Amino acid sequence: MSVPHAESVGPLVPKPDLTLPALRQAVAVVAPSRLPGFFEDMQRAFVRAGDEGSVVPIRMFYREWGVVVEIARHPRIAARLRAAEAALDSDDPEVRDRAVREAGEIVRAAHREVAGG
Repeated sequence: MSVPHAESVGPLVPKPDLTLPALRQAVAVVAPSRLPGFFEDMQRAFVRAGDEGSVVPIRMFYREWGVVVEIARHPRIAARLRAAEAALDSDDPEVRDRAVREAGEIVRAAHREVAGG
């Protein structure tokens, strides 16, 4: 599968369904270095679900990784988030405050998109 150049306007991959196969495939394309974390989180979620007798941990895992993919599949948004995260190390409190607001807006928008709204 070919990935468009990072400067492209559109998303790298279509929005995946919140299923294990779809998320795994999307992570492999948009954030391959995060696959080990994906599998670790998946294992923890399934163990916790079994321990608790609940599907909630699995749904939370899908939602969390849906947000990761939602951000990563848009290179410009992902770059804005990385820049905001880097700015958190600034000595200037105004720069840090702007970075917190920017990161928060990006993550909240991704959560809304994953939730369908």
